[in-house]
Amino acid sequence: MTTGTRSSLCRMAWPAAAMVAGALALATAFAANPVPGAKKDEFQTRAPRAILIDAESGSVLFEKNADELMAPSSLAKLMTAELVFNAIKQGRLALDKEFPVSEYAWRHGGAPSHTSSMFAPIHSKVAVKDLLYGLIIQSGNDAAIALAEGVAGNEPKFAALMNQRARELGMARSFFTNSTGLPDPPLVVTARELSILARHIIRTYPEFYPIYGEKEFTWNKIRQQNRNPLLAMSIGADGMKTGFTEDGGYGLVGSAVQNGTRLIVVINGLETSAERANEGRRILEWGFRGFEQRFLFADGQNIGDAKVFGGAHWTVPLQAPGGVNLLVPKGSNERITARIVYSGPVRAPVQEKQRIGTLKVWRGDNLVLEVPLHAAETVGRGGITGRAIDAATEFVIGLFLSRAKKI
Repeated sequence: MTTGTRSSLCRMAWPAAAMVAGALALATAFAANPVPGAKKDEFQTRAPRAILIDAESGSVLFEKNADELMAPSSLAKLMTAELVFNAIKQGRLALDKEFPVSEYAWRHGGAPSHTSSMFAPIHSKVAVKDLLYGLIIQSGNDAAIALAEGVAGNEPKFAALMNQRARELGMARSFFTNSTGLPDPPLVVTARELSILARHIIRTYPEFYPIYGEKEFTWNKIRQQNRNPLLAMSIGADGMKTGFTEDGGYGLVGSAVQNGTRLIVVINGLETSAERANEGRRILEWGFRGFEQRFLFADGQNIGDAKVFGGAHWTVPLQAPGGVNLLVPKGSNERITARIVYSGPVRAPVQEKQRIGTLKVWRGDNLVLEVPLHAAETVGRGGITGRAIDAATEFVIGLFLSRAKKI
């Protein structure tokens, strides 16, 4: 049986004419509906690396060197927090569990370190909840190390868990060596992958995300302000994290909501904290001002079909997990196109809600949205005659592809 990646816009014609017609309808649906207007995006930022995404769909509104490796500084603490959130959600850790502040955590992240700290006393025991507040609001390196040691036994083992979890979340290029983000050459991330992480935290842990919006936290009788400058601006900002090291420059992961739309911005490599605040605000305001929602597919709507090999039906309809929406520039005439991509034909039997492929959406030449597609119904195995026809069809197509490659 020949297999390969199928795309609804460039797939060879199968005997199932209904599938081809559905693909062509999908191809033209977006192109026939451009927003009247004119210019492509001309936005510029002083940030060396930046990305702006829609939190609902994950679609990219703006990017600049978003896949360039960079030192994350304290933005790495987002990954530290995610591991702790996940352990709590899975019942492996309780908020009232107390972790000791070791001499290592105190010296390398506490008062003697002269870095950002929650100032937890050496050998004291601090509840996980308070350590999370110290980690998120005060950017405490002592809190980060205490959490790492409490969860994994030591910081190197925790860093290994960070990398394992990063891969699970689709962060293929980021590499963590500590829980704090303190300078270490192998410690690198990308702006795009930080946006993936931020979106995941916001959507997966709604019970913990509000901590990122707390404006201050007092521990050991020391009151410290949240370092996120966006929280003091009237732009709907409610999180997330700042970072700074000499190697990484000034960075920010921020999120804001206006009129029901949440955007996430990541910037890094700026020269001053003022520049970081200004650019973070500019990018978010540009996103809210310049984009509008386009509803592409309703929840439960069939988006297309996939060819089924050896099934009781030639094809299986595909649906997204929910509605598919896209933020598009106001007044833009950029072409919006979509493709259904899957490895197929899909072998029967097919179970309802089985992951089949991906809907990929382009705005102009930029891939801005990828949505998983699942089978909308169950397709059982077909009869012997139908399976024989499918096998013969696959054989002929295989010969054609083989000859085409030789030519």
